[in-house]
Amino acid sequence: MGMLQAGIIPVTPFQQNCTVLFDPDTKEGVVVDPGGDVETIVKVVEENGFKIKEIWLTHGHLDHAGGARDLKAALGIDIVGPHKDDLPLLQRIETQQLKYGITGLKNVEPDRWLEDGGKVSFGNHEFEVYHTPGHAPGHVIYVNRAQNFAHLGDVLFNGSIGRTDLPGGDHDQLMASIRDKVLPLGDDVGFICGHGPGSRIGDERRNNPFLQGI
Repeated sequence: MGMLQAGIIPVTPFQQNCTVLFDPDTKEGVVVDPGGDVETIVKVVEENGFKIKEIWLTHGHLDHAGGARDLKAALGIDIVGPHKDDLPLLQRIETQQLKYGITGLKNVEPDRWLEDGGKVSFGNHEFEVYHTPGHAPGHVIYVNRAQNFAHLGDVLFNGSIGRTDLPGGDHDQLMASIRDKVLPLGDDVGFICGHGPGSRIGDERRNNPFLQGI
């Protein structure tokens, strides 16, 4: 098995970071948060010869989960995550998209819900699952200890934090998730987030204005 690698495919008008996590030696991998533009995602998968094992969702907002059902159908694979508390969001994707003038996204329910303390994997690459509510009630993050890497979805960004003004959002809960689940992962952990460039937890601890005094 090779070192874990990641490729980002910006999808939907929200430019959400749909992420392919993969092993460069075996080409096995997973797609995290296929929010839409499924034809583009499938094209990337086919052109690179990826053997996608599962779809992993961080949470149920439309820009992260709206393409999951179609990608499942295209690739014949299971959808895993998020936490079951996001079921109401996943059931409202088709309604929510109308507010933003988007079409083609679909409601979805995963084949398997995830819980805090669970594990997911592909090949020899294992990830710990943490339930991190606040941006969304059922938000989860994926942490690969072996390579000091995490996918944080919309919990923490480079220089910012996830919105809490959307349905199910709770600012105090989000800050508790960051304080109790994310920051203890360690300053050396690099992460991909749901939008924009990634960062390292230590850099955010020192420089992110939302984390000062946390």
